[in-house]
Amino acid sequence: MILSNTDAIANHSTTGVWGNITLDMLFRRAAQKHPNRLALVDAPDRETWTGGKPRHLTYAEAEQEISRIAGFFAAVGMEPDHILGLQSPNTVDNVLCILGALRAGLIVSPFPLHWRHSEILRALSTVDAKALITADRVETRMLGEEARDAAADFFSLRFVFGLGSDIPDGLIDMAPMLAESGDSFPEPVVDRDGAPANHVATLTWVHSGSEISPIPRSHNHWVSTGLMPFLETRLEPGARILLPYILCGITGIGAGLVPWLLSEGTLHLHHPHALSTLTDHARSIEANYILTPGPLASHIDGALEGWKTNTVATWAITSPKPAKYKAKGVVTDLHVLDEYALVAHLRGTSEEPVPLIPGNQFAPSTSTHGPCLINIDPVEINEEISQEFSTTAPGYHLKLKGAMVPDADWPTSQSHLTFFSNEQNEHGLITQIPVGVHEVTGAIHGFGTPGQKAPGLLELERLDEIYSEFSGVKEAAAFLVEDELMGARLMVAVVPSEGLLVDVEAFYAYLDASRVSLTMMPHRILSLRALPLTDDGTVDRQKLTRRSQPKPVEAVA
Repeated sequence: MILSNTDAIANHSTTGVWGNITLDMLFRRAAQKHPNRLALVDAPDRETWTGGKPRHLTYAEAEQEISRIAGFFAAVGMEPDHILGLQSPNTVDNVLCILGALRAGLIVSPFPLHWRHSEILRALSTVDAKALITADRVETRMLGEEARDAAADFFSLRFVFGLGSDIPDGLIDMAPMLAESGDSFPEPVVDRDGAPANHVATLTWVHSGSEISPIPRSHNHWVSTGLMPFLETRLEPGARILLPYILCGITGIGAGLVPWLLSEGTLHLHHPHALSTLTDHARSIEANYILTPGPLASHIDGALEGWKTNTVATWAITSPKPAKYKAKGVVTDLHVLDEYALVAHLRGTSEEPVPLIPGNQFAPSTSTHGPCLINIDPVEINEEISQEFSTTAPGYHLKLKGAMVPDADWPTSQSHLTFFSNEQNEHGLITQIPVGVHEVTGAIHGFGTPGQKAPGLLELERLDEIYSEFSGVKEAAAFLVEDELMGARLMVAVVPSEGLLVDVEAFYAYLDASRVSLTMMPHRILSLRALPLTDDGTVDRQKLTRRSQPKPVEAVA
């Protein structure tokens, strides 16, 4: 399925940014050149957080499995452009399934790990997915059982496949089928119109309040995205990459999976438990490249002093204001603009992240002769935009265009993309996205720093309703408290029914039984006699925030 228009394809192909090679072709090319090089390595502690023993495969071994998985999908009736849902932590099996599905011409739709029944069911039905792959568990959550329940509520789903060692009844365990099949699943020949790399490869997802929308990306979109961090970090051939982000969005795929494919190196997968386990893992493999949330970059950079590691600090729109620190090693700042784009800049000797400057973004950033992968045009929020997004906060509305930016809507969805025809704009398609319209802190060259992106008022009010339905709660109000590392933590203030106390354990059990998203689980519950109100009678969430904000410790003389 090709969604990009012919003009966009011609323009990007003329510049050389778009080509004819798909993501799975990149892997096959590496396997042909370096068959005995280590390609994929599981985290050594895999068995503690998901099923299956740790695996490590050479390019030749992984290529054989990818080919077999592609044949398996074709054998069970999955056809090119069928949608395959996927929810799994970072494992070798997960990566192989993604590449095998792409080899079979399928469109992979990976889901975040915090998604539960309601989000998965909505996503599956929105894109009419034909199959779902899930791990047996992640830590104490039984993903396999949750997937089975979602399948029971979505009758169009043909298959639910399981990865791991404890697959529940109702799921097809892929491992034994592939192991016993030998060569009985020959790799399918996928005959497609147009260049294979222009076909949609994935559907990732964006949130807007309580709504979720799919964002289609072709293979060429992904290669263009991955070129940004690959070229900016000067990633060497055969690099050792440590990836703690799961492969469900632009950070994990665009800044992790694709740079690995381009470098033809070794991808070491990681499931984050603690900062020390991540730095220990980086030292043990002598990582050349490690992705990390921006607020943790200073800690990781300091812990890896003396190691030749490029710490790639990711700054999302949801990130808190960056703190100043003097980098001891090589740090690359990666500005992530939701699911639409990312921009990489080597930090150098600066104590602050390199600013995100409007205009053309080249790779590497110091060269105007390298490929221009994206153009950023900030528009200051005016009264019309303020009304559209129900915000009074200052900020910017971003217009993005370029080779990495999704340039078409998914046919059956109501996404948050707005398109202009070539007649209306000589530069072609422009994507307008509602980032930067939330409260921002500081300024970068007159633009806006990635500031705290909090849930909107309507989303908080929806949480109020969910929390208030718990037996023994008279009323409830969700609010946010700033956190140095997390950006914001979700809290809830509850007013118990007269004569009752709120059972905290039962409250969390109620939310768990309701299968709400993990992002709806409050970090803390505050019990009050009454909720504070503003002059107009609405809940004063700012007062709740101030009440729960940690107070600075004063020095005693």
